[in-house]
Amino acid sequence: MQKTLLKSYNFLFFGLLALFIPFLPVFMKAQGISETQVGLIISAGGLVTIIAQPLWGMISDRFKTVRKVILILVFFTTISGFFLYQMSTFTTIILLTLIVYAFLMPLDPLTESLSFTTSETLKITYGSVRTYGALGYAVLSLVVGYVMNWFGMTSISYLFGLLGVICFFIVFFMKDVPTSPVPVTINGLKKVLANREMQLFLLLIFIASIPARMNDTFLGIHIGTLHGDTKLVGIAFFISASSEIVIFALSFWWLKKGRELQLITIAIFFYAIRFLLSGFVEHPYALIAVQILQMVTFPIFYTAAIQYLYQIVPREWRATGQTLLALLFFGISGIISAAVGGYVYNTFGGHFFYYMLASISGIAFLYGLVLLSRQKRLG
Repeated sequence: MQKTLLKSYNFLFFGLLALFIPFLPVFMKAQGISETQVGLIISAGGLVTIIAQPLWGMISDRFKTVRKVILILVFFTTISGFFLYQMSTFTTIILLTLIVYAFLMPLDPLTESLSFTTSETLKITYGSVRTYGALGYAVLSLVVGYVMNWFGMTSISYLFGLLGVICFFIVFFMKDVPTSPVPVTINGLKKVLANREMQLFLLLIFIASIPARMNDTFLGIHIGTLHGDTKLVGIAFFISASSEIVIFALSFWWLKKGRELQLITIAIFFYAIRFLLSGFVEHPYALIAVQILQMVTFPIFYTAAIQYLYQIVPREWRATGQTLLALLFFGISGIISAAVGGYVYNTFGGHFFYYMLASISGIAFLYGLVLLSRQKRLG
């Protein structure tokens, strides 16, 4: 029963992310907001994420509950997300976007923490659960692309509300995950952050996540620049997320302890190839085809990062450690990628934009090789 509920929740939660991350920039563009302004708004959302994710993560660790915190966040996410896609004025779109960021983005690390810990308790693989998240993201991306194309931009609000309500009731009937009896203290957090391996690891994640987040934000816009419609945006993200499913399902086979850093570095290399090809292509269908490389980038990168993180972070700080990881991927890097990405895209165009992403990923790949060499040297 708990296994079914967990998989259903992952499907619906990542479906909510699919309604927000790829389609919010498209929605804003349709309201007459420029690429630079879109970047600044999403950058502001990243700033909100920086505050909200650690706050909710520490609340979860402090009160020894993940489920109750998720219920609160899902409730407010559903309400704010529903009204966001009903708005048409610049001010209200900004305000509600920031509110959604405050409640939706903290759900990601808590969901990963819930899924990973519950998987351990039920003695099932994390990948078998996360597969349903990829499936939810894929299916909803495809559905939303067509729905927006047929019924208009505001139709997404009803899907958001429906998914949020169902998601809330599923979590309501789930069991909370076991937590560590060790109390959470500020000194404990300082020790976690003072860990040298943690610092080097987080720096790698930070550098690699900047181009990844830029792509998430501007892929839909770039498809439009290449004369594709919202239907093609949905297809692109459907292909991208669908390609993750097999990788997550086979994680028991490829995700071995001790190989995490190697896998992360390999994934970053393919990120560089993916962005280089994205800058090279001239047709929206060719850009869509490139998204199949998602299968060797994000699922490997993020899953290996989570497993590596859980090896170097004490159990009582798992939710907070997961929050730090998500904070870099969705928060700090989101601010830089959205603000800088919006300016670069608006000023130099999409092709130059993607060549820049490939270059940053190349730098991250070289840094990953340095860390691998260091790891081998230290044994």
